[in-house]
Amino acid sequence: MENQYIKQYPELFAGKKILYVHGFASSGQSGTVTRLRQVLPEAKVLAPDLPLHPADALALLQGICKEEQPDLIVGTSMGGMYAEQLRGFDRILINPAFQIADTMQSHGLTGKQQFFSPREDGVQEFYVDKPLVKEYRQTTEQNFVGIDAEEQRRVFGLFGDEDPLVHTQELFEQHYPQSVSFHGEHRMNDRSFMHSVLPVVRWIDDRQEHRERPIIYIGVETLSDSYGQPLSSSQKAVRMLIEHYQVYFVSAASSVRPATMAETAGWLAQYMGVPAWGHTVFTNQRHLLYGDYLIEIEETDGAMATRIDFGSDTFKTWEDVIAFFERLGGQ
Repeated sequence: MENQYIKQYPELFAGKKILYVHGFASSGQSGTVTRLRQVLPEAKVLAPDLPLHPADALALLQGICKEEQPDLIVGTSMGGMYAEQLRGFDRILINPAFQIADTMQSHGLTGKQQFFSPREDGVQEFYVDKPLVKEYRQTTEQNFVGIDAEEQRRVFGLFGDEDPLVHTQELFEQHYPQSVSFHGEHRMNDRSFMHSVLPVVRWIDDRQEHRERPIIYIGVETLSDSYGQPLSSSQKAVRMLIEHYQVYFVSAASSVRPATMAETAGWLAQYMGVPAWGHTVFTNQRHLLYGDYLIEIEETDGAMATRIDFGSDTFKTWEDVIAFFERLGGQ
């Protein structure tokens, strides 16, 4: 694995339980399970091997949920489809295969198949026939049944922008509001996990713990050069800051050119990624923002936050900003 990306966060989900639900032809020994255990060393990660038949798999998962009462459920691909049906828990659905029967048929996942990851029972091969495909189709018909506002609040959907297998983001958005795109493929790697899944894990843990972090507002003008490319170390700085702070990106609101707002949101999604989702503020009155720090170039009169004058002798680069906040230690 790309271990330069992996870092431990023992404070996140410490003493809590996370249920991981694996995808099609995978197991509880997948790479995502390894990442969860490495990154969240104080959490107990439950990762059962799922039975092949969907009714059996759901019965197993429902039994685990009843007995263990997990604090978070993470499901990938087919596991995301199952996790959606495990109501009453905080859930992250990563590239959920809500149309798994169609995916099987369109991508040659029928007939003799091999498991990608080792299973506890030692089984290495399985067979997908028409009756089994029908079982999966019947199971997916139970997705999105009886969703209420509380369920919508507790479910995040994460969708890779280069996923060649599953395309269910629009379907998810018909039922849930918390739909987040990330840069990645169908299978997670260390980078996409750390940059895209971990921020959502942090949001959920903060909410469960009623944890309030100091607030930093970052003016979007500080993030890019004249060619629209991210300034050196700006992405590194954002990844560091979100570990200790509630970070918001601030841009001018435009009633004359609303397309400008969409362009800004698109740029932030492309270069800052998941941390910008739901954390972008469009306003022409920055002095009304109430927080702890405001990183900007032109001074805002009456700002209700400690100003970081980006581009000044003290904060000439993002490395200077990083050094400043490292000295603060999260204060």
